[in-house]
Amino acid sequence: MGMDMLGQLGQLLGGGQQREQSRDFVKRYDTGSPWDGISDEEASSRYQQVAPHLPNDMYQESAQEAFSRLTPQQRTQFGQYMQQQTRQQQVDIPDLNGDGVDDRFQDAGYLAQATGRVHQQQPNILSGMLGGGGGSGGGGMLQSPIAKAALAGIAAAAMRKMMSGR
Repeated sequence: MGMDMLGQLGQLLGGGQQREQSRDFVKRYDTGSPWDGISDEEASSRYQQVAPHLPNDMYQESAQEAFSRLTPQQRTQFGQYMQQQTRQQQVDIPDLNGDGVDDRFQDAGYLAQATGRVHQQQPNILSGMLGGGGGSGGGGMLQSPIAKAALAGIAAAAMRKMMSGR
């Protein structure tokens, strides 16, 4: 089943020029800071292109890879923002609705699991972080490169897996 699923996901990347653009996106993500050279729009559209089609385990692996490139402080900021968003949408996600700073967000693995739960239950919360949805005129996270780095990172890690066939 693994290879079959990857084959289907690989079709998402298309062939020829489209695949080249995907490679270029992954390369730019891998070079320098995770948010250099990638616009909010590109991060958002790449995330929306790939994320809805990922099986949950691959989504979480990709998220963990992306979050491992952020500092513990940046991971906490992303986790807190995601927590805020789930509260505003009245989405009850276990372990995400406690009050105060959750130090566990500093851990890339924990944050990846939490993000995976949000993605499963309410995927539009995450894609909306870069102003891809909702009429709030781009929330607070749009001003921060951290959401862009997180979402671009998940997309880039997933695309890398698809292209390498793992």
